Amino acid sequence: MQNRFVKNLALLLFLNLLVKPFWILGIDRTVQNEVGEVMFGLYFSLFNFSYLFYILLDLGITNFNNRNIAQNNQLLSKHFPGIATMKLMLGVLYAAVVFGVGLTYGYRGEELVLLSWVVLNHVLLSFILYIRSNFSGLLLFRTDSFLSVLDKLLMILICGFLLWSGFIHQPFQLFWFVYAQSAAYAITFIVAFILLLPRLGTIRFSFNWPFSVMIIRRSLPFALLVLLMSFYSRIEPVLLTWLLPGETGLHQSGIYAQSFRLLDAGNNIALLFSVLLLPLFASLIKMKEPVDGLVKVCFTLMLLMSVLVSAVSWFFSREIIELLYGIRDGEIIADYQTRVDEASVVFSLLMSSFIAISSTYVFGTLLTANGSLKNLNFIAASGVVLNLSLNLLLIPEWTAAGAAVASLSAQFYTAVMQFILARKTFGLNFRARFWLSFLAYIIVLISFMSVFSAFNLHWILNILLSSTVGILSAIFLKIIPYQSIVALFRKAAETRD
Repeated sequence: MQNRFVKNLALLLFLNLLVKPFWILGIDRTVQNEVGEVMFGLYFSLFNFSYLFYILLDLGITNFNNRNIAQNNQLLSKHFPGIATMKLMLGVLYAAVVFGVGLTYGYRGEELVLLSWVVLNHVLLSFILYIRSNFSGLLLFRTDSFLSVLDKLLMILICGFLLWSGFIHQPFQLFWFVYAQSAAYAITFIVAFILLLPRLGTIRFSFNWPFSVMIIRRSLPFALLVLLMSFYSRIEPVLLTWLLPGETGLHQSGIYAQSFRLLDAGNNIALLFSVLLLPLFASLIKMKEPVDGLVKVCFTLMLLMSVLVSAVSWFFSREIIELLYGIRDGEIIADYQTRVDEASVVFSLLMSSFIAISSTYVFGTLLTANGSLKNLNFIAASGVVLNLSLNLLLIPEWTAAGAAVASLSAQFYTAVMQFILARKTFGLNFRARFWLSFLAYIIVLISFMSVFSAFNLHWILNILLSSTVGILSAIFLKIIPYQSIVALFRKAAETRD
């Protein structure tokens, strides 16, 4: 099972590292630079506002289906027609709720038009993720890997043409970005459905009330978990526009978006672990096989990666922000420096939460596969209370930086609680030597970054050298034994799905 995990993780990483960094840093970043903080802040706020209700589109069905199909492959053709019909009805419910709340809050005119396209994109994405859950549940990770990057690849092609082809002789419009998303999601949905059709046989879409009630009842704990996690990870941009006046809130939401974009890039890599791990954990648990070996390998890889990313973000936050978000035409130096100062603080705080988020992708996924949803929901609910309390307290005073502190606190709280619960549930044993080795790795990494900075090395060279030393120290400290990694990849290369 570890061999299959490593092989498919390598494929997922390759495809996503090939496509998604260029999407996030090349397209998404460039769009914000083109349209400005205020306009992109409006889009980012509306996107996260509608995302808060995303659970109505799914009700936990995707996670439930992933786990269920992994343990019962034969149910795919039986369940698909009923679930697909139910998701279509949920899409209508979702749109009605989002627009109802949006109108009540006061969204009007251009805001409502933009919100309608964002809602459509969420509906399309929900169907794509549901279809992908069937492929991953069947352990068809190669197909799922292809679909995981197809929409972003299409977005790169469409937006790249609009941004850089030279055929468009007017400033880039935010609505073009949203239209491109709709086209990319629609094409990806069609491709995904066509690929799944041979495994479905003859299907007849119909609404079966008893079946729907059964699925919803079994999915609701997943739904509640997703809802709660959405609140403490996505609500900050919404609160920034609600708690701060006028363009100040939109500007701060745009500043938050600059840093969140990079955190989201890291999350996309960490998310790949959970995509593979959920069906693998579910299969292992059903067969009553031990999970500790796979858990330790994944947690170790996550910590190595996330600690490195967080350290780099703390040391070089200003340099990274200046590299990605340069001065705009007509912007005076003082305003640009203020913008960089604000974004650098938010960036260093948000990227520190990457350590906690990476941990939840291992232990939260393990507990989800085990069906420990009551405890997970309690942890998530308390995380929401902590997050909201801190946001209401800190945003009026510290603006986007206060939102970043609230997010950081909630993420670490839930990560620690999930680790404790997983350790107790599965008897996981992380000895003192494991933690001492990681402490040594952190000390080595930070020390070399400080030393190289003292020698006035270029910051990019500093990152490369410090990262190399950090990885070598991890091998030397036997955090992950080098020979075991080589053996895993060698065995993975010799096996087939």
